[in-house]
Amino acid sequence: MIFRFHNGRVALPGGIVGAVDIGVADGTVTAVTPAATTPPDREIDLDGGWLLPGFVDTQVNGGGGVLFNDQVDIEAIAAIGAAHARFGTTAFLPTLISDTPAQIAAALAAVDAAIEQGVPGVVGIHIEGPFINEVKRGIHEAHRIRRLDADILATLTAPHRGRVMLTLAPELCDEEDIRTLVRHGVIVSAGHSDATYDEAQRAIAAGLSGFTHLFNAMSPLHHRQPGAVGAAFDSDTYCGLIVDDVHLHPAVVRLAVRAKGKDRIMLVTDAMPSVGTDVSEFTLQGKRIAVKDGVCIFEDGTLAGTHLDMASALRKTVEVTGLPVPDVSAMASATPAAFLSLEGRIGAIAPGQRADWVWLDAGLEPRATWIGGRIVPETASDLAHAAQ
Repeated sequence: MIFRFHNGRVALPGGIVGAVDIGVADGTVTAVTPAATTPPDREIDLDGGWLLPGFVDTQVNGGGGVLFNDQVDIEAIAAIGAAHARFGTTAFLPTLISDTPAQIAAALAAVDAAIEQGVPGVVGIHIEGPFINEVKRGIHEAHRIRRLDADILATLTAPHRGRVMLTLAPELCDEEDIRTLVRHGVIVSAGHSDATYDEAQRAIAAGLSGFTHLFNAMSPLHHRQPGAVGAAFDSDTYCGLIVDDVHLHPAVVRLAVRAKGKDRIMLVTDAMPSVGTDVSEFTLQGKRIAVKDGVCIFEDGTLAGTHLDMASALRKTVEVTGLPVPDVSAMASATPAAFLSLEGRIGAIAPGQRADWVWLDAGLEPRATWIGGRIVPETASDLAHAAQ
């Protein structure tokens, strides 16, 4: 099938074009060429907007009224994916907040089953805790925090169908355990950590490759004690960034992007079940979380994830940094794909990649999403008048 997009801007690896023909077979891009004169199978008028690679979100706690911790099954993963696909997310990691070993095992099995059954968008799982530091736990429950042990290590390193990302506090883990995890393909990231600069750097040397929601819930940068943030800046690691006008000051976003560059900063949502709904509250492990003015917050003032979607994260980052849309788009697609070692499959509009795209209007609001060349049903309404 040939898709023709015109009257807009299409972000390709080689630059921006105004019109393009994209060949798709079996959900994969087969060719990307200048728009021809022969009729395509499907023609879409971008109406002055953007066609960007689909967004890749490595931290999705919930969406569409579903919290992954509460429902670790295929139906929940599908519902979460559908809620975020409305906003351009075409690949995601369902994220389990600190929980019991049994729930971790169940979550891993559910994601394996979802991938096997072809649930759109899911490419793996993010286990965020419980191997974290209590002093930086944030909304995570203290009684769930624990150390890595042989049984959990075996669960995490067993073969799985998708990527497995693990957030831990490196100061509380043996470097040899990090090496074991990485050797078995687990992507290890530092988060909810009070690590010193040296402790973080030793973990990086052992194979840790990312920092989860940089700045939030981690030891800060100080001119004499660089902490985890200093180690993130002084390394080639990837860093997740929550850009929602709440978690980070705009100046901090700009500093992080300048320090790390678009090839190492990943936009993430850390989204809660409220995304894709109009609910004013939800329950997180027995705690009532209010959703007010787009912020998820516990009664004591603790932030509890976000009400953020990836299209909004991209839009806010463009506003805060002043960077070109394609550069920010890379932070939402190509960079997280590379972090997950999936850059050969997702993250760009190019031959050999899965046919995942998002159409944003001129104001960077989402209009339609395709996963594997198929329009996401919830986003199809705008397509009727745009397709000829």
